[in-house]
Amino acid sequence: MTRILILGANGQVARHTTAFFLQRTDAHLTLFLRRASRLKNPDPARASVVEGDVTYREALRAAMQGQDVVFASLTGDMAKQARTIVDAMHAAGLKRLIFISSMGIYSEVPGEKYASVLDPYRDSAAVIEASDLDYTILRPGWFTHGAEIDYQLTQKGESFRGHDVSLNSLSDLIVKLALSPTLEVRRSLGVSRA
Repeated sequence: MTRILILGANGQVARHTTAFFLQRTDAHLTLFLRRASRLKNPDPARASVVEGDVTYREALRAAMQGQDVVFASLTGDMAKQARTIVDAMHAAGLKRLIFISSMGIYSEVPGEKYASVLDPYRDSAAVIEASDLDYTILRPGWFTHGAEIDYQLTQKGESFRGHDVSLNSLSDLIVKLALSPTLEVRRSLGVSRA
């Protein structure tokens, strides 16, 4: 059974992906968020809710004990959070990280200019890419709520294709990555509708 630590567990992507893990796998989940009272445990037999701040290394390291995969979907001071995640993963002896970023951080979206609103995403991706972790950075397009699972991937250095991706598609990809420890390792992937 794979054990997955989900950082930012009350966010839209994390909540959606939590449901996918519970419906489609036998994984055990640790749901880590700043205010645990904001999140009802979706399956007490397979999930635990842990209150903590991603910028507090010791709390994060403690939550990482016994985990196989870290999945992070965060906002705020993302570079600081990324540095703490890398440090805590080293301290816990963990290697596999799936990290949500944003399309556009490499100026890879045709017709779009890089905007400073992307700085936190770009800066955190740079921290992750400089690490020795088995990371996969995901750079999704705008989220849609359709039922389809239909997506394409682009590598860092390639032009991003499209602008939208369903939450179902993104969650499907995250589950595949979490359960396949060598899939797309040390890659930064654009994710959009096929």
